[in-house]
Amino acid sequence: MKHVVVGGGTAGFNAITTLLSLQPDADVTLVSAETPYARMVLPYYLSSEIDESNVYTISPGRLTRMGAKLHIRQRATGLDRAAKRLLLDGGASLEYDDLLLATGSSSVRPPVPGIDGAKVYDHWTLADTQALRRAIRPGAQVAIVGAGFIAFTIVNPLLHAGCRLTLVEREPRVLPRMLNAAAAEVLEGWLRERGVAIHTGANLERIEDAPDGKKRLLLGAGNSEPGTRNSELTADVVIVATGIKPNLEWLRGSGLEINHGLVVDEQLRTSDPAIYAAGDVAEITDAITGQRLVMAIETAAMEQGRLIGSAMVGQPRPYHGGMLMNVVEAAGLQAASFGDWSGGPAHGERATEGRAAGAHYRRYVWDGDRLAGAVIVGPAHQLAGENDIGMLKGLIQARRPLGPWKELLAQRPFEVRKAYLASGAAGELLPRTLLGRPSWPVDQPAPACVGETT
Repeated sequence: MKHVVVGGGTAGFNAITTLLSLQPDADVTLVSAETPYARMVLPYYLSSEIDESNVYTISPGRLTRMGAKLHIRQRATGLDRAAKRLLLDGGASLEYDDLLLATGSSSVRPPVPGIDGAKVYDHWTLADTQALRRAIRPGAQVAIVGAGFIAFTIVNPLLHAGCRLTLVEREPRVLPRMLNAAAAEVLEGWLRERGVAIHTGANLERIEDAPDGKKRLLLGAGNSEPGTRNSELTADVVIVATGIKPNLEWLRGSGLEINHGLVVDEQLRTSDPAIYAAGDVAEITDAITGQRLVMAIETAAMEQGRLIGSAMVGQPRPYHGGMLMNVVEAAGLQAASFGDWSGGPAHGERATEGRAAGAHYRRYVWDGDRLAGAVIVGPAHQLAGENDIGMLKGLIQARRPLGPWKELLAQRPFEVRKAYLASGAAGELLPRTLLGRPSWPVDQPAPACVGETT
């Protein structure tokens, strides 16, 4: 069997290491446009808290010693599915018996005049981060266009670097796809108190060069006609964080079923059973809401990669769907949402919330007496000590009926530990494993007993 993995990010890396730990003599080839690295640690590299060497997940040399064949800094350009060949740039191709597509995503910029000019940066790839490190300095005025998850991953590094920050968001609140209005209000107030300027409901109309060498951003109100100027601001550096899109253009003529992403089944196979998809390019089922979506989060990519690696060596296990979860920390305040946190029409009148002094906020969305989703905001050091985020996530994953403990959480939303322990969620979740076996070091073959289930 010739196993080919396209993409060296979280999904591809976990697929290869799982595959080779179970079958060390497997024939596996990695095609990756970049040396494998962890995108989620780039903010720490931006702030100089870690060196660039700590960004990489595994070296090409170590992958080679494990038995993988490498095509690093080479891109896939197409598929010949009839011949089972992956086409590469430069005219080369690779034969495969099964194939994993894990090509990740790319940042996107809105069609705004001047947005592709000098001193305007993205923050998505290692190359983006390297360019930003050269551009920022203590005291620099930095404007971030977009105030979603990507933007908030770099708020702390920029503050750590001594920059003065301005967030520009066209939606009425920051983190609009992660927090409800009340939670966003708490976060916005916290940041403003710490010197971060925030413009919500603001459309970026144009970016211009200012006479002093800075960049001028012309803003219109979110509900105004294009070209209606309401305000402007200047910045030394502009960072665009307005979203990402799956890297799928090279597959448009392949015949694979593509919706928002590559449509996959519970085995993470595409419409071609010889081809898997994972990570930012895979359209999966949300285990909580039942909706089909691309779940571009690190934990989902890791799980999917491990499951596909196991399936490629003949040990398939179903993927039961991911759970949407996002956590950010900005200037010492942590915010998280998971599950059906927004509470669609079915949950519109089933949400309970609570507040406490010191920027604490909770919102719980209910499905009967089961917790379906949650939003939580609070000082990071307190939430870490309480582990409420982990316990609330566990309650949602376990889908345990809470009975009278629902009323406790509805009336006293900070009493999470009592409800979690009383529900039996921990006892239900502890025996669950992704592959039905213990984990094993990536560069050591698993003993025979690890492949067995009890």
